[in-house]
Amino acid sequence: MHKCESMAAGEMQNVNCGCKGIRTCLRCEAEESKLHFPQKDDLIHYDFAYDPVSQSAVQKESSGPQQSFAFPGIFLWENFVSEDEERELITRMDEEVWRESQSGRRKQDFGPKVNFKKQRVRVGNFTGLPAISRHLVDRMSKAPQLASFRPVEQCNLDYDPLRGSAIDPHLDDSWLWGEHLVTVNLLSDTVLTMSLDRGWADMDDGEVRVAVRLPRRSLIVVYGEARHRWKHAIHRKDIRGRRVCSTFRELSEEFLQGGEQEKLGSELLDIALSFKGIPS
Repeated sequence: MHKCESMAAGEMQNVNCGCKGIRTCLRCEAEESKLHFPQKDDLIHYDFAYDPVSQSAVQKESSGPQQSFAFPGIFLWENFVSEDEERELITRMDEEVWRESQSGRRKQDFGPKVNFKKQRVRVGNFTGLPAISRHLVDRMSKAPQLASFRPVEQCNLDYDPLRGSAIDPHLDDSWLWGEHLVTVNLLSDTVLTMSLDRGWADMDDGEVRVAVRLPRRSLIVVYGEARHRWKHAIHRKDIRGRRVCSTFRELSEEFLQGGEQEKLGSELLDIALSFKGIPS
């Protein structure tokens, strides 16, 4: 289970959707009980677009000289899957149960049971990654950035503009999950928005946002500073048709060879890479 899917003590979940706490979707926002939600802050925003060729962030609009800066930690593999593979992947996913998740999304989890607050992880009903992902994982290993990548979790998410699907800016857990976050983007183009609060270079009076274009059927890897310092989000305005993604996560060093929980990590990887999984 992804950290963002766990419910903190005292949070309430809407019975008609998967939203918890302050998170909302179009379905629950239509209800009277969800009329009051947080107001956006008044920070200045500096907007940039990611250029995969130069691996830099280029300012979108500027009244003066256009600014740019190096933006390492993003690897984009366009046309990672073919149109035929995409159809097969979606068909196989839709044969399984989609469960309601937060912010108008639906999900399928293939991973161990995790309590991030107490930093506990157990095998539970984990049966591995789905069989259809075996060839995707094999193909990923051809990229230099992913030569040693061994995923232990896969989370499929279904975004729909009619539900107001989105995911708020966040940093993924780094106690259990390792250096690389890998996502395969299916069915429609979207934008991954990277954001950093005050304190970037001479733009310390506002938030800096970098829009990373995710073409349909592409794969993106987020690592390094982009993984650990910059928050990432998918905004509602960037979901214009059904979008399905599969995010793969690896274990942190604590669960790998020489780590304190090496034995548990080895067990989890053996299960994951058996590719016999059913969603939990």
